[in-house]
Formats: sequence, C-alpha cells, structure tokens
Amino acid sequence: LPKDIQWHMIGHLQSNKVKYMAGFVNLIHGVDKFKTLKEINKQAKKHNRIINCLLQAKIAKEDTKFGLSFNEIEVILASEKTSELKNIKIVGFMGMATFTENQKQLEEEFSALNNFFNQQKQKTATENCQLNILSMGMSGDYNLAIRNGSTMVRVGSAIFGNRN
Repeated sequence: LPKDIQWHMIGHLQSNKVKYMAGFVNLIHGVDKFKTLKEINKQAKKHNRIINCLLQAKIAKEDTKFGLSFNEIEVILASEKTSELKNIKIVGFMGMATFTENQKQLEEEFSALNNFFNQQKQKTATENCQLNILSMGMSGDYNLAIRNGSTMVRVGSAIFGNRN
C-alpha cells in the first residue's frame, strides 16, 4: 500500500487494543472514555507520534450504542488532565444515530450533535483540541446526516454490502 495512506480505526475500541495500532493509525473514530484517551496518548508517545481522535457522543436512544454524554464531553474538553495529553489531538466528534426508519428521530439526534459540536468549536481550541470533524451518518442515513452538518460519513455497507 502507499506510504502516505491514512488508517482510521472505526468501531468500539478497548484500551488494551490501542498498542496494536498506535504505530500507524491516523484517526480513531470512537473514543468513549477518558481512560482510553490516556492510553492512546501513552502508546502514541512510545511511537513519538500524535494520534487524532474523535470523541464518541451517545446520541442514539439505544442501550447497545456506546458514547459519552454531552456533559461528559464538556468535562473532558475543559479538563487540565486532557490538556496534558500531548500525543493526542481531539479533532471532533462522532455519533451513531438510532437504528430506525423514523426520520424525525434521526434528524433530532443529528441536529443535537451538530448544535453541540458548533457550541464546543466556538469555545474550545487548545494545542491538543481543534474541532473540525463531525462524523455522523452511515449507509442508510448519510444524506440526512450531511444536511445536519456531518463532515464525515461511514458508508461501508453501501460499498461492501451488508454484514453476514
């Protein structure tokens, strides 16, 4: 593969798996715990790199989805402990909407995350936190997500087909 390829980690990430990707991953899409951010920083430091991260917001009305509440994200962004993590950069947020056909519900979830993203973008800018990516929308709802401010979508099923 080309030397300049940029690898993204998409999906739930356990802290004990970070060491396997820290040498090459460019963007981790779903950081849902401060503990995981600390581990990413630790492993990135071992490789003398900075790893970009998206904080995963829980916007879905489903228990099966991971993520941080908006309040938890605000606490992380405002924390002095976060500013001490020199080998990570928080570059935005990621959210997975509820798996539903209800367009009104999807619109509410995407809109809420977009509004929160824009609020945080206005008040948060540090050396290791520069919000410019809003990742929401998948193969079935990406058009609605884009209309609600998404700058990055995940459309694997549309490209590769549904999972078995």
